[in-house]
Amino acid sequence: MKIKRNILLNPGPSTTTDTVKMAQVVPDICPREKEFAGLMKGLREDLVGIVHGKQEKYTAVLFCGSGTLNIDVCLNSLLPEDKQILVVNNGAYSSRAVEVCEHYGMPHINLRFPINEQPDLNIVEKTLKENDNIYIVYTTHHETGTGLLNPIREIGALAHKYGAIFITDTTSSLAMIPIDIEKDNIDFCMASAQKGIMAMTGLSFVIGSRAEIMKSKNYLKRSYYCNLYRQYEYFERTGEMNFTPPVQTIYATIQALKEYYFEGEEAKWARHTRVFNAIHKGLDKLGFKDYIKRELQSGLVVAALYPDDPNWEFIKVHDYCYERGFTIYPGKVEKKGMFRLCALGAIDVKDIEDFFVVFEEALKINNITIPVVYKES
Repeated sequence: MKIKRNILLNPGPSTTTDTVKMAQVVPDICPREKEFAGLMKGLREDLVGIVHGKQEKYTAVLFCGSGTLNIDVCLNSLLPEDKQILVVNNGAYSSRAVEVCEHYGMPHINLRFPINEQPDLNIVEKTLKENDNIYIVYTTHHETGTGLLNPIREIGALAHKYGAIFITDTTSSLAMIPIDIEKDNIDFCMASAQKGIMAMTGLSFVIGSRAEIMKSKNYLKRSYYCNLYRQYEYFERTGEMNFTPPVQTIYATIQALKEYYFEGEEAKWARHTRVFNAIHKGLDKLGFKDYIKRELQSGLVVAALYPDDPNWEFIKVHDYCYERGFTIYPGKVEKKGMFRLCALGAIDVKDIEDFFVVFEEALKINNITIPVVYKES
């Protein structure tokens, strides 16, 4: 069966292999069968392995949903009643964590920094020192709205220094940027199957400390479905998800994990780096400017500023590329025109070179000056 191959340069879902796609085509099975529970046990252990966690100390808890569900699960499940959350916020996805806190009415500090800069660690430490009831420090590892990478190892060390646990959203970095859960001072991280693992949408997971999950057993239950202890306990007791799992997505994820381990952590990150460098090469040739400094970029997402050209219309450029099998994506920063090209997925340098042939055609057809022009700031 021949499947049309599209190159997704958006920040997820990512381009998948045909073998991952076809892994979804399986005989029908009830997910309450022991056979299926055995598959999920191996899947959970493989997820812990990605972050080099010891199985007896760390676990992976699966949920049916998107990456936002993970944020909800971790924050509402792991906060004792008399404590508060410190959100180190310099982007759209840490802002989403603030919205979760607001929704549940959970005490929190929204420690904001510019979205094109890493957080000031001195200010983070000062905040921890002045607020001795902070139990959770939370931030996003890779802010895909801008492509900025945050210093999670240093933030995690500060959290632990002041007796807090550290939760980081690794949705758009896990299984791409190498992560070591202990060396990086992480208590909980999270992701979804359709990003770095290169599987399908619908399966999210939290990887973290068994001991902290057990401590949360007696915490205030703020959610029925999105409760980490409830899902963990059911897995440990039955081997199953508490509620109906996304069966076909789980088969695809198992296949994607086989391919992850076959390629290897270092080789996979090297491939993403090649793709990232090829994206920069293509944008540089056409004269596009980065939104954030290159030394702060994740190595996975390039946010390029819209040119100051009266003929530039992102949707026209997007549609031209989309019709030819390439998906590009707008930025996620209010009042700032930009688009993003991402190095996620089962792609390599040749795919990026092919994309820039089409992208340059789109610019020419729309009478956009090459190299693109910017007004002097």
